[in-house]
Amino acid sequence: MGQQAHRTARRRRLGAALRQLREAAGVTAVGAAGAIHGGVSKISRIETGRHCITRLELDTLLGLYGVEEERIRGWLIALASEGRKKTWWRKHSEILGEGFKEGLALESEAARIAAYQTQVVPGLLQTRPYATAVMSGALMPLTDEELEFHVDFRMARQDLLQRDMHPQYLCIMTEGVIRQQVGGPKVMAAQLRHLVASSRPPDLTIQVVPFSQSAFICTGGAFTLYSYPDPLDFDVARISHLDGELFLEEDEVTARYQRVLDALRASALPVEQSIKLMASVAHELEQQ
Repeated sequence: MGQQAHRTARRRRLGAALRQLREAAGVTAVGAAGAIHGGVSKISRIETGRHCITRLELDTLLGLYGVEEERIRGWLIALASEGRKKTWWRKHSEILGEGFKEGLALESEAARIAAYQTQVVPGLLQTRPYATAVMSGALMPLTDEELEFHVDFRMARQDLLQRDMHPQYLCIMTEGVIRQQVGGPKVMAAQLRHLVASSRPPDLTIQVVPFSQSAFICTGGAFTLYSYPDPLDFDVARISHLDGELFLEEDEVTARYQRVLDALRASALPVEQSIKLMASVAHELEQQ
């Protein structure tokens, strides 16, 4: 039987696709449930992304719905595979919030990640002292033990960018991010030196939108866009807020975020100039 688990973007995408295929084939939820020896509630949970589906169940439903095209079958099988993969953060699952875990799942398998930040350097690029300073400003104060755990966890997340099959990472920040002295001048200078050293386009690209940029681009705030290659072929926009995480998956919505990213890149300094600006600000801070 499929295991109960929190909903992920992949699972929701799979469920919606299965429902469309079932309805197009004229199969009732009762008929689908009977084919996999389950109840109607199970079909409902699968189609709303609240229940994993086994490969045998998926093959059975695809046969029932008359899905023979290999491209579609491959896409659905790839979507379904997420639920059976072990995650490196599983041992901390009870400590992490559901929205944060969904973000980790998105992050871990994306082919491309694009982050736009207006307040802080993205977590995947933070140094330990900078991350400590950022987390010390949490709305709900952390104990020393909790702070150490979360900083360690953030550092562990950064292994994503070092693995063999790492995603392409694009970071766009406003100039205010690199001038805000989070943790003090020394911490911020070291953070900027880390960004300069980490830059390696196209694998890791960092661009800064300067104060001198007069064109205003309405973004609604910081966001991250995750993109997945064939056969998955979909994007998810993630917005973090004080009460949790918001994930947007509709094609027309994610396409809008992609257009915003394109506009932000066009308004930002080219990579070399962005690096020079960060190095210059770091030098200024080091003289204090």
